[in-house]
Amino acid sequence: MEPRKPRTNRDQEPVEKLFDERIVNIDRVARVVKGGRRFRFRALAVVGDKKGRVGIGSAKGADVTTAVAKAMEVAKKNMVSVHLYKDTLPHESSARVGGANILIKPAAPGTGLIAGGVVRTVLEVAGVHNALSKSLGSTNKTNTAYATLAALQSMEPAKNWVTNRNASAAAKKAEKKVEKATK
Repeated sequence: MEPRKPRTNRDQEPVEKLFDERIVNIDRVARVVKGGRRFRFRALAVVGDKKGRVGIGSAKGADVTTAVAKAMEVAKKNMVSVHLYKDTLPHESSARVGGANILIKPAAPGTGLIAGGVVRTVLEVAGVHNALSKSLGSTNKTNTAYATLAALQSMEPAKNWVTNRNASAAAKKAEKKVEKATK
């Protein structure tokens, strides 16, 4: 008799995922051909690492699983870094894509994420814990997702803000450069 192979434990700990992957929307779309309609599926996916990186992808497939897999790949390829400030946003921002107009604002610690639908999903996977949002105009989920991403990308990090302190420091540096150039 051959010695038995040791059993592998099937209940091993699952490998920790690098990204939080979420499906926002699945639609059945059709194209009209001579014999009738040909149906396909379109998936909208949001992928993020909850540390300031987020991506959105949309793709079509013959069935739901292929559409979802393609959308996830597109989202991972199109990931961008967004600037966060203490689990919230650095400042107020808004963006418009198509008819969807999104306004996002920072909130005090403990406020939570006050956002609905697609905006909430995008902010969650980006790693925002406290924020306020308002969705104006179109409720198209694709345009709302891309408008939210555009609003996040338009954020300036706190170190780039122009304040009185930063402005005076910049003025002093400029004066020193002028003095060195004249010498």
